[in-house]
Amino acid sequence: MPEVIIDGKSYNYEGKHKLLQFIQDLGKEVPFFCYHPSMSIPANCRQCMVKVGQYVIDRESGNHELDDKGDKVVRWFPKLQTACNIDVADGMVVHTQETDELVRRAQKDNLELILINHPLDCPICDQAGECPLQIQTYKYGPEGSRFEVKKVHKPKRIQLGPRVVLDAERCINCTRCTRFTEEISKTNQLTITRRGDKNYPITAPGTEFDDLYSLNTVDICPVGALTSTDFRFKARVWEMNQTPGIDITNGKGCNIDLWTRDNLVLRITPRYNKDVNDHWMPDSGREAYKLFNENRISRPLQKLDGEQILSSWNNAIATFNEQIDGTDSKNTLVIGSPHASVEENYSLAKFSNLLGIKQPVFVPHIVEGSGDGFLISDDQAPNTNGCRLLGFTELDVKSIKNAVKKASLIILLSDHLLDRGVLSEKDLDGKFLVVLATNHSHTTKLADLVIPVTTAAEHAASYVNVDSRIQRTFRAKETKYTNRRLDLEMSEGRLDRYGTNFDNWVTEENKIDCLPVWRFITQAASARGLDMVLTEGRQIMEEIASSLEPFKGVNYQLMDEHAGILLKTETELKESVKQ
Repeated sequence: MPEVIIDGKSYNYEGKHKLLQFIQDLGKEVPFFCYHPSMSIPANCRQCMVKVGQYVIDRESGNHELDDKGDKVVRWFPKLQTACNIDVADGMVVHTQETDELVRRAQKDNLELILINHPLDCPICDQAGECPLQIQTYKYGPEGSRFEVKKVHKPKRIQLGPRVVLDAERCINCTRCTRFTEEISKTNQLTITRRGDKNYPITAPGTEFDDLYSLNTVDICPVGALTSTDFRFKARVWEMNQTPGIDITNGKGCNIDLWTRDNLVLRITPRYNKDVNDHWMPDSGREAYKLFNENRISRPLQKLDGEQILSSWNNAIATFNEQIDGTDSKNTLVIGSPHASVEENYSLAKFSNLLGIKQPVFVPHIVEGSGDGFLISDDQAPNTNGCRLLGFTELDVKSIKNAVKKASLIILLSDHLLDRGVLSEKDLDGKFLVVLATNHSHTTKLADLVIPVTTAAEHAASYVNVDSRIQRTFRAKETKYTNRRLDLEMSEGRLDRYGTNFDNWVTEENKIDCLPVWRFITQAASARGLDMVLTEGRQIMEEIASSLEPFKGVNYQLMDEHAGILLKTETELKESVKQ
């Protein structure tokens, strides 16, 4: 098997590897700026320099040549090499900064050159705390600057587009952003202008950076040159909690990280998953922070004399059960949602089945032609396939209107059907509408009873994307009834650990008075004397896996270990039954 020797230690390998990525995969470190594993390799930052050589083989004997001490002779390349673009080869010998003074000096000198014109504004830079240049300067750079003349000045606070701001003085010309628009989003909207120490990325005259994936350039920028318009100056990275999640704005289910402070989601960034979204996500998915924070329903609402008023949970549960008792099961319509999780839909379906109500129906939220063949799909909901695999009846607009027309009690889960034009106000005349929802909308304003439920940022639950991959979320935000310190799955940061109710980073108003769907259903069932206890998403998924064939063998632990599990589609399940 081929062998490479790195810092005196031998490693076997198979296949082709670039040296820098191979070293990273071993858990070792070589500093770099311009390299990105999903893009081309320009080797223009010159930071990943290493010393590379090859053992000398005697042509006649085929054995290694030995020096006077009996050590193998190494023929070194005449100059240091960039690790990012050199291929690993059998018998290659590599010295990194950990074992070679020349490499350490080269990396230090290179950083000094990069820092010559870089502004010393780390205290006010949004990238501070997660800046590769800042981190590597501390680890490998010079202790001070020898540069005593005026730095080069470039344009600052340039609004490249609706979502990205440029500070050209911070740019180190890594070209990650321009390569992203050329190779990944393929819009070619960014290019490098000017030359030498005066260059920086910019759009063509008269155009704006409105790429649907523009904020990915902010993520991959190794300095603070590109920043997010929405997130600028809102928080420091060390003040926030980082929680894994799933993009709920689209059927692709991009893996994301939710960044929270004071129980508010301040930004959303992509999380790597090679089978779903690689390192990227669309800008539209980042807008979900508004859904988690703004226009939230807090406390139940009941309509009295044509006006919605705040109510108590006890009154809401009593009204919910009274309406079910006073309505024939044949005239009760339960509408599930592709916008709700597998566990939420299952909880409502189980409750309906216990009461003898028909299996829930649902209306897909698909907008033909809105997808781009990359990470934006025509499906606007995160769990359409989940509803299908649960066995819900799929209805089109005409069919749902007919079903609503025949019903007198409608229980609607997390789907704003009026807002998306599926139903009209006239369709709901004379009906008692119960809506379980997270945010206020035109649909909730018409409801007779509104039950506030948790968002994907406030519960652990799973969603089946357009490729039939089931993935799950983690709790990132507290509600009135949860506590970050008591929940072992929730991340706890410095501000959370040491904050009190008197501190300006602990705002009780940011905790929504809402319940997970399954918790509300359990309380409603308990009030009716039904033996139905659904405590959390993990337990519900185990119940689903034990009772429904499409989810057989699925659990949260496997989802976490494998970054999601690929399920069989409806067609595949039918074929397997036939066989």
